[in-house]
Amino acid sequence: MAFPKFAAPPPPSFHTVLKNRIHDYFETKGVQSTGNIRLYSKAIFLVLGFLTLYIHLVFFTPAAFWGIAECLLLGLFTSAIGFNIMHDGAHGSFSSKPWVNSLAASSLNFLGANTFMWKMKHNVIHHAYTNIDGIDDDLDAKPFLRLCESQKFYKIHRYQHLYFWLAYSFLYLFWIFFSDYKKYFSGKVGDIPLKKMKTKDHLIFWGFKVLHVFLFIVLPIYKVGFESWGIGFLIYTLFAGFVLSVVFQLAHTVEDTHFPVVNTQNNKIDDEWAIHQLKTTANFATKNRLACWFMGGLNFQVEHHLFPKISHIHYPKINKIIKSTCKEFNVSYIEFPKVLSAFTSHVSYLRQLSSPHPHLAH
Repeated sequence: MAFPKFAAPPPPSFHTVLKNRIHDYFETKGVQSTGNIRLYSKAIFLVLGFLTLYIHLVFFTPAAFWGIAECLLLGLFTSAIGFNIMHDGAHGSFSSKPWVNSLAASSLNFLGANTFMWKMKHNVIHHAYTNIDGIDDDLDAKPFLRLCESQKFYKIHRYQHLYFWLAYSFLYLFWIFFSDYKKYFSGKVGDIPLKKMKTKDHLIFWGFKVLHVFLFIVLPIYKVGFESWGIGFLIYTLFAGFVLSVVFQLAHTVEDTHFPVVNTQNNKIDDEWAIHQLKTTANFATKNRLACWFMGGLNFQVEHHLFPKISHIHYPKINKIIKSTCKEFNVSYIEFPKVLSAFTSHVSYLRQLSSPHPHLAH
């Protein structure tokens, strides 16, 4: 399929002015736009924490209460590694050195998913065509969930605002045991053909899939038994899936974000790319230090979508520049003050879409 084209920006271009101001910020400060010691120290803490929990759970068999607590913590560390290390690495913003970025991105392979598939789905498609149904694969949760008005309504959707938490919990399991394989064997992300995989890509795909099965299924069953492994693995993966899903959804599927429709006559999108990103993306809890630390700047989703090559460690600083430029150009800037307010808006949005013909504000 041919990708749709964005409208040409009128001069003076909002995006051009904004890029110049962000460039000037880094030039004036004399710092690189990639990660720094704060990010690297956090990465070391997350990796060591994950390994410590894994080793203790598998080789030292803690008592039931502590085992459950550690499985929940393992889910949090898995999510945090994805948010902070893998995500920046996959975008090339973790380090100025390509091999370090590749290493950071490969943490996703170790956790059971695949960087090749992720980069196509996330970097290439989602970041360009955010919230466009039929292109952005992040909106495809059918038939379990209806995430935009243009999607087909099923009777089960009447209750999606009640059962969404269960569907979200299965994201991680679905991702590593179904979604990656579907992309691999179909050669597509939705209807978009995958880039041709090299021999190295095939070896990495299968090598890490086998390694993950050994480390997270075979070895734990051998050490702690099938029942203990099954309970622990479900607690770990379901909790990680829920956390990952919620953070992803709060950034794009809330009441104020838009879901543009491509003009079928000329295969064009009404807005220029940068304006499209601002209309389809929302920030939340940007003043919450713990949220910022844990989510790796994914609560600064506006900054991330406009400047994906800049490490999340810089988002709180460039946030002020972006907000003032949006105000100057009279461009919308969607932001929720807290995680709870964004979550409430997301649930309300799901409730609106539980009707066959919702009356959405946008």
